[in-house]
Amino acid sequence: MEWKGVIPAITTPFDANLRVDLAFMADHCRWLVDNGCSAIVALGSLGEGATLAFDEKIAILKDCVKAVGDRVPVASAISALSTREAVDLAKAASDAGCQGLMVLPPYVYVGDWREMKAHVSAIVKATDLSCMLYNNPVAYVIDFLPEQIAELASEHGNLHAVKESSTDARRVTAIKALLRDRLAVLVGVDDALVEGAGVGAIGWIAGLVNAFPRESVDLLNFALKGERESAAELYYWFLPLLRMDTVPKFVQLIKLVQQEVGVGNARVRPPRLELAGPELESARETIHETIRNRPVHSQSSKMQQVSYAQ
Repeated sequence: MEWKGVIPAITTPFDANLRVDLAFMADHCRWLVDNGCSAIVALGSLGEGATLAFDEKIAILKDCVKAVGDRVPVASAISALSTREAVDLAKAASDAGCQGLMVLPPYVYVGDWREMKAHVSAIVKATDLSCMLYNNPVAYVIDFLPEQIAELASEHGNLHAVKESSTDARRVTAIKALLRDRLAVLVGVDDALVEGAGVGAIGWIAGLVNAFPRESVDLLNFALKGERESAAELYYWFLPLLRMDTVPKFVQLIKLVQQEVGVGNARVRPPRLELAGPELESARETIHETIRNRPVHSQSSKMQQVSYAQ
């Protein structure tokens, strides 16, 4: 699997009874690919993976693989409370037809480097799938330092990428300085995309792409090609929404954006609850203002024409 381009961390759609809506998810994956996305990542934090049962996760992975066929690869986020469960999920993802794994530290337990290295190594060694390490110290406390990432890369030939979500573009530079092209670096924070691409990142594990795929693909391409004026114009328009990816209620917010543009609904599983009151009204105001000012070249895109079952 090649870790590059715009790769959506897809949301998990739920029906009115909060069951996974597999039919909608399949349509959504195909639509994202139609609009230029280079792969799909399921079961991440944006996908509410922690609220999904093991069998639901496998059903999601199988349907994603079936939906996109051989057009793009599907990767599974691997996160669990225990190393054993994480390894089991990695093996099941391989059996389901996934071509890559996005490897997270164990949530809840904050271990030291020796423990975290053992956890990540067990997952990476569980299959021969291409793996991407997910470094997100803001959300998970665990911080994989560039030197530690280099150590993992030296020991695991199928570790091919890192999703860098520290919010510090200097981390991209530090990883590239140590590893050059040994690992692909992808930006994992929506409002750090242009900065990361400017110092060597070649891809974006994106959230708002679930509602605006064409704009997301254009933005990354402008940034990678050094088309600064075009990138800046699109980035400044997009930033009010991209910043929604960086706050505690990012799942609720991104799903709300999908609902407001007609490509999803705002349903989330508890303990999350849908936004309400002034918080909801403020978010809607931001979303609608952004939509009103949408760049002209995007307003006739496939995004405006999509309509599939909720």
